[in-house]
Amino acid sequence: MAQPKYIFVTGGVTSSLGKGIIAASLAKLLQAQGYKTSIQKLDPYINIDPGTLNPYEHGECYVTNDGAETDLDLGHYERFLNVPTSQANNITTGRIYQNVIDKERNGEYLGKTVQVIPHITDEIKKNIRFLEESDNFDIIITEIGGTVGDIESLPYIEAVRQLKWEMGKENLIVIHLTLIPYLSAAKELKTKPTQHSVKTLMESGVQADILVCRTEHELNSDIKKKLASFCNVNSNCVIQSVDVNTIYDVPNCMFREGLDKVSLKKLNLKYKEPNLKSWNDFLKRYKNPKGVVKIALIGKYVELQDSYKSILESFIHAGSMNEVEVKVKAIHSEHINSKNVNKILKEFNGVLVAPGFGERGVEGKIKAIEYVRKNKIPFFGICYGMQMAVIEFSRNVLCIKDANSTEVNPKTKNPVIDLMEDQKGIKKKGGTMRLGLWDCKLSLDSLCYSIYQSEKIEERHRHRYELNNDYLDKLQANGLFASGMNENTNLVEIVEIKEHPWFVGVQFHPEYKSTVLSPHPLFVSFINASKKNVLVNGG
Repeated sequence: MAQPKYIFVTGGVTSSLGKGIIAASLAKLLQAQGYKTSIQKLDPYINIDPGTLNPYEHGECYVTNDGAETDLDLGHYERFLNVPTSQANNITTGRIYQNVIDKERNGEYLGKTVQVIPHITDEIKKNIRFLEESDNFDIIITEIGGTVGDIESLPYIEAVRQLKWEMGKENLIVIHLTLIPYLSAAKELKTKPTQHSVKTLMESGVQADILVCRTEHELNSDIKKKLASFCNVNSNCVIQSVDVNTIYDVPNCMFREGLDKVSLKKLNLKYKEPNLKSWNDFLKRYKNPKGVVKIALIGKYVELQDSYKSILESFIHAGSMNEVEVKVKAIHSEHINSKNVNKILKEFNGVLVAPGFGERGVEGKIKAIEYVRKNKIPFFGICYGMQMAVIEFSRNVLCIKDANSTEVNPKTKNPVIDLMEDQKGIKKKGGTMRLGLWDCKLSLDSLCYSIYQSEKIEERHRHRYELNNDYLDKLQANGLFASGMNENTNLVEIVEIKEHPWFVGVQFHPEYKSTVLSPHPLFVSFINASKKNVLVNGG
């Protein structure tokens, strides 16, 4: 297919309705019918990317193979489709304006007045269609962040209006996700907010082709007919999205509602029954666990689950593979100290110390790692969690009491964790870390080699600090095994303790590569070790 078809997903009434999940679910259904499908996200904020955003502001920052710091929805896209995304899959207003201003400074618009229309909208359209050049996709689904009516989203809606005119109605459709609120006092669902939302979209020149309605209750035929009549869509194009227990139920819900069928019909493409066997096998295992594993997730952004979204989803994938329910409890590291660490952690079968930045909560993480190391509880440290494990080992096994990271204490005399050499001259914060896919060579006698079943692996990174090799020989001589190294940089990627049932710290982010159909082997092994710990130590 020379020209891909386009599906745009907009949102109305309120934010956080789940546009990303609807987009990913529809993409899954189309992929399961043999269509080569990709998803991209248009983010209306003026940041170039979310790399400098606090997780409290925007949830986790997801990293792609090519080192792009992107919106967390790209994680959903990869987890559903089992296909890597890239920088081309996430477009921000910041990048759009930066590109246009760079062109203006370079004289590309010489003599012209640079305006939102046509210059900004042309740049948006160019970026939207960039995926056409990178691969031969049949269908490209584009999620527009924010809510219809937001000032920030207007240039994107205008770009969609133009594209629909340029491409034709059989090559581009718009799905509008909206909310049907239930008024408990009146005991009825109200359609007026959706009517106003669709009207606002139409005022921008865009007619929704399909409505997906988030609702707590089933929509009866009368409500669907009313919505169809007032919103200028066919009745079979009013799709209900009733709240479900897990996001992984949504593809099946959208299949039963016929979202894929009506979308393909409007795009003049053939429909055939999607093959969801592997997906439903995963769901069957997930919903019918044969045991429970309790995991403590220790970090400093625990108030907002989106801060560790990929980790939480990786636990779901690994739990399904191990046929157990993984109950994760987020614990703020600032609340852990030497007096209460036993009381807090004694009930858990495994402990994961999460990624993060800065000095807040560091000592609590170190106390937790000391506890699990001494008590033989399965431990998984990711990025900053791995670095804290090195500091803990240096302090309590090597007896270097002031061992620290220069990120926490720039004046420490024993920087067992230090700023990478190629980071020392960098002043700008955005997009300057060690990012994306890097190689790692595993020792053949390591636990990780037995897990990966490969001597060479590739994993995604996002960090500035690394284990200081000046301390490496002493650490290894006392039992902290550097089991994974990058051969080109000689940087330590993985540490293990062989005498421990399962003690692994990784400098990379394995959670970014875990998907429904390809759970990450480290998470699968960690949950398996924690499951064994249930049998050893009881619930």
